[in-house]
Formats: sequence, C-alpha cells, structure tokens
Amino acid sequence: MISKVKYELEFPILSSPQLLYQYLSTASGLSEWFAENVIFRGDIFTFQWNDSEEKAKLATQKTGERIKLRWLDENDEETDYFVEFKILVDELTKDVSLLVTDFAEPNDVESAKQLWHNQINELKHVIGSA
Repeated sequence: MISKVKYELEFPILSSPQLLYQYLSTASGLSEWFAENVIFRGDIFTFQWNDSEEKAKLATQKTGERIKLRWLDENDEETDYFVEFKILVDELTKDVSLLVTDFAEPNDVESAKQLWHNQINELKHVIGSA
C-alpha cells in the first residue's frame, strides 16, 4: 500500500468564524458543500457520494476554531489519515481563513488540491462568501 503525503491549503473566507464552523462541524452543514449526504451518529461521520461511502471519527474539535476527522478503514478501524479544518482569524484585520489539512497519494496531490479548491468554492457559494 502506498503511503499518503500530508498537505495543507489555506483559503480566505468572507464569513464569521461561528457561521463557518457550523458548515464544518455538522452533518447538515457538511452535506451542503462536502458530500451529497452526511450522517452523524455517536462520534462517526458517514459521507456519501454517488455510489461511494467513507467514514470518519471525530478526533478533536474546539468550537468555533477547529475540527479534525480521522478516516476509518473498511473495518471501521482508525487510519493514520485525517482531514482537519482550522479557522484562522488575523488579529489585526479580523480576516478569516480556512486552513485545510489532508492526505493524498504522492501522484494525486495536485488533483486532490484542485478538488479542495472546487469544494471550498462550493462552501463559499453556500455561505454567501463567493
């Protein structure tokens, strides 16, 4: 199995941290931009796209600031891979940015980054930040 590499992307978002956090941390918020359907039970998020499904366990969260989801394998065991959303607020300008940390196979990093750009554009559209 090929090991994945970690990468980070930062996106400016015209939104309050509180509003943005709702779209990153709830099933209803995530289903508006991240996946076609999102179910949250216990501490497990189930993401559904077309004919595929992925599960992630809520690893850490700090309300209004960050959320980290650890991906589960086909046996619902935690993997080494996660997606993390951090909301950054510039102390001087109060500008809000979203820092996304994710993993991809070495040959897929550029296409994964492009997918995130598309997803975040959808998020901006949903919250009226586009």
